[in-house]
Amino acid sequence: MESANSPLRRSGELKLLVVSDGMVRHSRLDELASHLEAGDLLVVNDAATVPASLRGTDASGEPLEVRLTRQIHDSIWEGVTLGQGDWRQPTEKRPAPSRLKVKDAIIFDQHFSARVLALSNVSDRLMTLDFNLEGARLWQSLYEHGKPIQYSYMKEDLALWSVQNIYSSRPWAVEMPSAGHGLTWSLLMKLFGKGIKVVSLTHGAGLSSTGDRRIDAALPLVEQYEIPSSTMEAVAQTRGRKGNVIAVGTSVVRALESADDHLSGTTSLRIGEGYRPKFVDGLLTATHEVSESHYQLLRAFLPEETLVTMTEQLEENGYLTHEFGDQCLILRS
Repeated sequence: MESANSPLRRSGELKLLVVSDGMVRHSRLDELASHLEAGDLLVVNDAATVPASLRGTDASGEPLEVRLTRQIHDSIWEGVTLGQGDWRQPTEKRPAPSRLKVKDAIIFDQHFSARVLALSNVSDRLMTLDFNLEGARLWQSLYEHGKPIQYSYMKEDLALWSVQNIYSSRPWAVEMPSAGHGLTWSLLMKLFGKGIKVVSLTHGAGLSSTGDRRIDAALPLVEQYEIPSSTMEAVAQTRGRKGNVIAVGTSVVRALESADDHLSGTTSLRIGEGYRPKFVDGLLTATHEVSESHYQLLRAFLPEETLVTMTEQLEENGYLTHEFGDQCLILRS
């Protein structure tokens, strides 16, 4: 399938593939309300997207890129290193970065740097970093030096505003929670007018690709989430009256399905074939290639034969993939 290469698309231009009861129908995203019922509930991820791509050098002056994955505590973050090049090259074709050791420094400018605290057992390119700044000064430097993470299918540099959803709030996500990119205020008003409620949670959506096979095989990595008690109450009430709880994006699925333990914390939950969702009845999601981790989660919602039909329909009807692409509404039987 072809990738969407620009963020400048309106909800009326976005195709919507509706999958329900083994049937596949073609629609548009601005007709979303017509495929839902009064009393249904949409749960969105209100995490804003951090400019999580930082270009720097190691102590010897060798260039590298750090892509942040999550904040652990104040100045301490987890991140992945990439070698020379930029987003115009596919991550898997970027040269390997210089190998860093614990206590090695990464320099972003003369006043902004980080030191390696630990290397992951998954790959020595996945590491814990301690920045030399903290609090407001750190965030100011991240926004001054960082850029949005993007991939080679884009045609130009992304502006930070273009990777935010209209309801974005706290800067927790390192890549845009993309399932919400087509939700406009006018579309939300249509949903409200039909009696469909919208509530939010915050989930630090992580990286979708690193170019390191070991890390990519482990995706999604540990991610932070926080669910308001009012959101979980709305979920319980909706399910109690037999309405559908629709997760807007796979990050919402991970957060809600982790809520058995706590309403906030981190999750390493991986959802796929054989997993039976406890809280989520449906999913509004961007389209993705079969090989991607996002696609694997769909196996918890659809049998393989329906997934095959869905993929065929996406390809035959020219649906665009990735974060600015067309969308699917999947409703479990």
